[in-house]
Amino acid sequence: MRKIVIISFALCTLNIFAQSTKESFKNNNSDFKYRVSFPAIILGNIGKGGERTNTQHIEFHVKRELDAKNIIGVKFATWRLFQPMGIQWWDGLRDKIDSETEFYPGYLRETGIGISYQRMLWKGLFASIEVLPQYKTYLDLNNKKIANGFKLYTSYHIGYHIAFGKKKRIFIEPQIHCQNWMIDTNTPTAFKKLDNKWKSYFLFEPNLYIGIRL
Repeated sequence: MRKIVIISFALCTLNIFAQSTKESFKNNNSDFKYRVSFPAIILGNIGKGGERTNTQHIEFHVKRELDAKNIIGVKFATWRLFQPMGIQWWDGLRDKIDSETEFYPGYLRETGIGISYQRMLWKGLFASIEVLPQYKTYLDLNNKKIANGFKLYTSYHIGYHIAFGKKKRIFIEPQIHCQNWMIDTNTPTAFKKLDNKWKSYFLFEPNLYIGIRL
């Protein structure tokens, strides 16, 4: 799925430079102040059922345009991790999934509601930050609860807003983001042993968000 996201990101980037200035960003229609969006990556989980590597990722954003430059929002997200999130691309992330050498002895479910701030920088170019307090639930391979904990998850994004249609209501936002989780509590020993081998951050994740203005 990450390969699909990367390809989508590249195609969208090319689309940006193919558009004229007039068409690339017309996003100041006072009739539509709210935005609802989700990351395309969650579509990759459809049909995977109970597969070991199914992250069961669900994520939605509701945002409010304060003005042409400033946008605030609320984020809801839940996902299931089967291995540490801090394994970087250059650490052989894909190989680790194929070999299953870093798989948890179960799963980590993380769920939270947080806030976001998005700043439009130039035309469609934007930067944003998201803060997501998460409730953690550790499960064994039979989905029996082992422990609960707390994580403070933050992410930092740079991307481009591309709107479509006569009123520019439909949009996509190809972007790259980095995330960290400096506060992470009550991790069971077997899970913590794996987490400690890797970083408490992940760098340069490509993504594509799809949304509508309301």
